[in-house]
Amino acid sequence: MTLIELLPAIRQLSTPDKLKLIRILATELDTDTDISPLEPLKTYDLPTPYNSFGAGETLMQAMKAVD
Repeated sequence: MTLIELLPAIRQLSTPDKLKLIRILATELDTDTDISPLEPLKTYDLPTPYNSFGAGETLMQAMKAVD
């Protein structure tokens, strides 16, 4: 059965049943091992706006240029 075939039935579910479905699917995803390319217990550097001095000014200039 495809997702397109399931969607009409899912949309007819009550809100509590939709929440139960979400919990079931999340639990199944949690047990799948190949869900993410990230490795357990490994540290990943993520870019953040912290210590990015001048980023706000650059963003403001870009927004003004759009106007």
